[in-house]
Amino acid sequence: MAPYKSGYVAVVGRPNAGKTTLMNTFLGQKIAAVSPRPQTTRRRQLGILTQQNAQLIFIDTPGIHLPRHKLGEYMVSEATSALQDADVIVFLVDASSAPEEGDRLVAEQIEALKPHIPVVILAVNKVDLVDPQVLTTRQSAYQALVPQAAAVALSCQTGFHCDLLLNQIIQSLPEGAPLFDEDQVTDYFERDIAGELVREAALIHLRDEVPHCIAVRVDEYKERGETGAFVAATLFVERDSQKGIVIGQGGEMLKTIGATARREIEKMSGRKIYLELRVKVQKNWRNSPEALRLLGLARQDEG
Repeated sequence: MAPYKSGYVAVVGRPNAGKTTLMNTFLGQKIAAVSPRPQTTRRRQLGILTQQNAQLIFIDTPGIHLPRHKLGEYMVSEATSALQDADVIVFLVDASSAPEEGDRLVAEQIEALKPHIPVVILAVNKVDLVDPQVLTTRQSAYQALVPQAAAVALSCQTGFHCDLLLNQIIQSLPEGAPLFDEDQVTDYFERDIAGELVREAALIHLRDEVPHCIAVRVDEYKERGETGAFVAATLFVERDSQKGIVIGQGGEMLKTIGATARREIEKMSGRKIYLELRVKVQKNWRNSPEALRLLGLARQDEG
């Protein structure tokens, strides 16, 4: 009988490479927000996949980029610290474009782990969007960033070759007993996931730079017996003009965001949800250590 394996798998890459989509695909359910916009993921989140022969603890991370504010600094810190905790690193890249500065930053962070670099797997994502001849060139360019890495070409969106990547990860994990209960799928509570799904809905429906200025705080998450649960959340923006955009004419945009978020929270929780949203202005919150701490987007010892 093959030995049981378990360990931490850091999924890293530049913004919008598909890291969260990959984790949700492996788990077979949505536990983290996904949108077409870069930098959707702001905090580390564990996704725990327990199989008969292995337990994989995925660390979904924000995209590594050059930060422009304290929120960005926190996001990059979350991603780079995940590398130090990992038994396996999955470096996820976007085959639909050539390597960018963010990819080189990830490669540099991996190289900086020497002499104790974990197993690195280069996951070349979005191959369904690329001509095969172009794909060969792109994959070679990404491979040059991490020459030591084994490579798997896949599509997180369609599931193509995700099974190959999963098998490669399992083979690379150390032997060991499970670290979490077999029925646990994440370290987030339902309340946390609900807040992320509200923000996901805002990212989907809003335009321009407004989505990046939004944070969500869940104020209430109360059970209502057999009738479901009541969720109240506040969307924070940085300017009065952004507040008007989020609310929309006659409150229509906020209603649209709420309807989308409610559907996703109901799918996640498996019960009816009563969702109440409001919008508040918190000026320049992305550069305020105090605001970031209150929103759970900074470590408590940072100031």
